[in-house]
Amino acid sequence: MALHVMEEANRCLGCKKPRCQEGCPIHTNIPEVIRLLKDGRLNDAGWMLFENNPLTTVCSLVCNHEKQCEGHCIRGIKDVPVHFSVIENYISTTYANQMVSGPAPSNGRKVAIIGAGPAGLTIAVILARYGYQVTIFDSRDKIGGVMRYGIPDFRLPDDVLDDFAYRHLELKGIQFRPNTKVGSTITFEDLFRDGYQSIFVGAGLWKPRALHIKGESLGNVAFAINYLASPKAFHLGERIIVIGSGNSAMDCARTAIRQGARFVTVFNRRDQLAASQYESSYAKLEGVHFETMKIPMEIREDGVVFADSEYDEEGKVHAIAGSEKLYPCTGVIVAVSQELGSSIMQMHNTENIDTRPSGLLIADEDGRTSRPGVFAAGDVAHGARTVVEAVANGKRVAETMHAYMQALPMPEPSVYANVPVVEPLSSSVLTEQILP
Repeated sequence: MALHVMEEANRCLGCKKPRCQEGCPIHTNIPEVIRLLKDGRLNDAGWMLFENNPLTTVCSLVCNHEKQCEGHCIRGIKDVPVHFSVIENYISTTYANQMVSGPAPSNGRKVAIIGAGPAGLTIAVILARYGYQVTIFDSRDKIGGVMRYGIPDFRLPDDVLDDFAYRHLELKGIQFRPNTKVGSTITFEDLFRDGYQSIFVGAGLWKPRALHIKGESLGNVAFAINYLASPKAFHLGERIIVIGSGNSAMDCARTAIRQGARFVTVFNRRDQLAASQYESSYAKLEGVHFETMKIPMEIREDGVVFADSEYDEEGKVHAIAGSEKLYPCTGVIVAVSQELGSSIMQMHNTENIDTRPSGLLIADEDGRTSRPGVFAAGDVAHGARTVVEAVANGKRVAETMHAYMQALPMPEPSVYANVPVVEPLSSSVLTEQILP
């Protein structure tokens, strides 16, 4: 592995104007990281990666490298680009094992993070570095959001996120409150009452987008976000149709094969796939078939009725009347994106926060909403985004939140700060009371 990494590192030209860095949404200083590695300073390279991107171990695996860093590499114009993803993964995973430092000294201020996805985790880590007491609230039992529940384990192993939770949350003193929906029992007012000086909203888009065609409620149909969260819970048979062509559709198709499906076909209404070439090529390699220029008309127990499609003069896709055919299958996965469906958006939480007609929060590029102290980024403000885009957005919002809180007076101590303390019973006393 190390030999292969060094071979890739030695291919880097060290450009004075690095196109790879420009292509990276988080502007990782790729030439400097590679230079440090080649100089035998792996720990310095690792420190640089994590300082710039707390989720570097994740991004090295799931970023769309062919359109970002590697897609902009000057070597790729006439040759094969430098595969920085391989270099980044090696450095970050190796260095991560040495990250054992404890929390920064507390600055006496508290921050609430709603949503343990990429934006929320990034902000939590950055603000913890400044000494804030950070609590993350999430409706699920583990951190990661769409990274854990929307990306298959073969692309992003759970132990990568588990290690992040240990290195960046537990060791840094960041508290995680799982299985908690902010917006129902707990409101923004409750959080401000309890001393949180600012709130970050980073809830994901967990509501599947439906096709709204007949048969979508049948028992042999699954929505992508639900299927990927728990594929073993679904029993879709051996011949599966996936409707959609993005990376999520590729994940569903490849997961279905790993769950025992023998025939998997992805259907797309256009002639080009929305998924990256990297993801679609893996799907093809694993035996997934593709049908393009097909529009679903009806889902049945024995298959899906598709019509051929065509482009009009404006480039829109329409079904060709009379071209309908039944494509047999035992199960269907609808993978056409997600939309907002969170209790956070209930009226008693967003009363003083401007929202879009879709329900998304309106926030500026630095995350400020119309309500002072409430910030938002990621999916809940901008719709579905990639992991690295959420990290980049989160970094900017974290600095805005830091500046905002530093301008506030220190929180008042509890009115009960000086009440007498009752000494807890020792274990020996408890034993004496329990045993005869």
